[in-house]
Amino acid sequence: MFRQIAPMQRAMLKDSWETTQTVDPDLIIFHPKAYGAPHFAEKLGIHAIMGIPLPMLVPSAEFSCPGFPDWKLGRWYNRATHAITLKFMDSTVNKFIRPWREEHRMPPLPPGHDFLHTAQGAPIPVMHCYSAQVGPSPSDWPETSVATGYWFLDQPDAWRPPPKLMKFIDAGSPPVYVGFGSLSGRDPRRITRIVLEAFARTGMRGILASGWGGLQPEDLPETLFKIDEAPHDWLFPRMSAVVHHGGAGTTAAGLRYGKPSIICPFFGDQPFWAVRVHALGAGPKPIPQKKLTAEKLAKALTEATQDAVIRRNAEALGEKIRAEDGIGNAIAFIEKFGSC
Repeated sequence: MFRQIAPMQRAMLKDSWETTQTVDPDLIIFHPKAYGAPHFAEKLGIHAIMGIPLPMLVPSAEFSCPGFPDWKLGRWYNRATHAITLKFMDSTVNKFIRPWREEHRMPPLPPGHDFLHTAQGAPIPVMHCYSAQVGPSPSDWPETSVATGYWFLDQPDAWRPPPKLMKFIDAGSPPVYVGFGSLSGRDPRRITRIVLEAFARTGMRGILASGWGGLQPEDLPETLFKIDEAPHDWLFPRMSAVVHHGGAGTTAAGLRYGKPSIICPFFGDQPFWAVRVHALGAGPKPIPQKKLTAEKLAKALTEATQDAVIRRNAEALGEKIRAEDGIGNAIAFIEKFGSC
C-alpha cells in the first residue's frame, strides 16, 4: 500500500507547494492531511494554523484518541493513545517532509520533532472545528488548542428545491433522512435492501440520498423519495430524524437542527461521533455498518422518532449549538495566534 501511495503523497506535496506560491498567503490554515503547510509557512516567513474536525492529535489525559477502544484505564492510557497517534503521524509524514526540506535548502528537522511543532520548536496552534457541547474540550489542552464550535457554511438563499421534492415533503408527516455520503460499503445493494425493508416495517416516510454511489433504490413506494443531493441547512429542519454514517459534518448538521440521529458508522472518526451522540441522549445506540439489519434499523427509527426523551435532548442540544458562534471564535483565535 505504501508503494502505491508514496508517489501520490509526493505529487500532493509538490502541487500544494506550487499552489501556496501562487496564492502568496499571509497565513496558512491547514488540515493535517495537507501536512506540508507548516514547512511552506516557514519557507515563506509566515505562520500556519491547523484546523481539524476531530480531537485526534493534541494529547490529553481526559479522553482517549478517536479510533482507540474507550477502555477506562485512566489517564496514562488516554495519553498513550494520543502519543501513539502522533508518533505514527510523525513517522509517516517525515518520510516526505525531510527530502522536501532538503530540496528547498531548508535546515533538517531536529531530533524528536513532532507534527504539533514547527521545526524551530514553537507549538502550532490548533483549531478544532466542533462544538464543546458535543466533543471534548479538555482542561489539559494548551492555550494554543481550542474547540471553537462548528464552522457552518450555509447555502445561498438562491437554492430552490425541485418541485417533486417539495411536493413529497408537504404531502405528509416530516420524513426521515437517510444518507451515507460517499460511503456505500462493499455491498451497496445490501444496504439499500436493509433501508427499504426497515421503512416497510415501520411504515414511515423517508428521503433517501444517493450520495456519491451510495444508496441506489430504483422502484420506491410512495412513502419514500430519492434525491441526489440537497443542502443540509435546507433539508434537515424539515426532517423528523436523520440516519447517516457519522461523518463530522453530517453529525454537526443533524445536531444543529435538533434532530435525533441514528448513526451507522463505517470507520475512522465515525464510531467516535456515534458514541458521543448516543451518550448525549440525542440518538439511539449506534449500529455499525457490519451489524446493520432491517430489524435493528427499524427499531432505531421507531426509537428516534417516538422517544420523547431523545427528541427533547436533541432539541436542547440543537439550541445550544445554534447559539454558538464557531466562525467568530475561529476568527478571534486566528487574530490571536496568526501573527505571533
